[in-house]
Amino acid sequence: MGFVKDPTDPQWDNDPAMKEWRAFMKKYYPDGDLTDWYNVYAYAAAQTLVQVLKQCGDNLTHENVMTQAANLKNFALPLLLPGITINTSPTDYRVIRQVQLQRFDGKQWMRFGGVIGN
Repeated sequence: MGFVKDPTDPQWDNDPAMKEWRAFMKKYYPDGDLTDWYNVYAYAAAQTLVQVLKQCGDNLTHENVMTQAANLKNFALPLLLPGITINTSPTDYRVIRQVQLQRFDGKQWMRFGGVIGN
């Protein structure tokens, strides 16, 4: 199962989001491991925080930040697998609630079936 694009998978080599991530890494974290999916995950997490702050506008109180973090609706990040979106609510703070099944064919991860979760 997966939810984020694998930086070592050749199917994402020409993906605009992956190219943008690699450029970011080269500029801001040149010693970072481009094969470590945790670096992709961290970048996506930072993009999620940026969205929360945008939703806050000029009201950057703790209460509003938490309210906005609990109200992400169908937020699609470019480094998430296609079809996976972020949805949070005041009763469910989980950011990643969707995955897609994948199997390794010896060269790359092949997604199959639809996105699982809500």
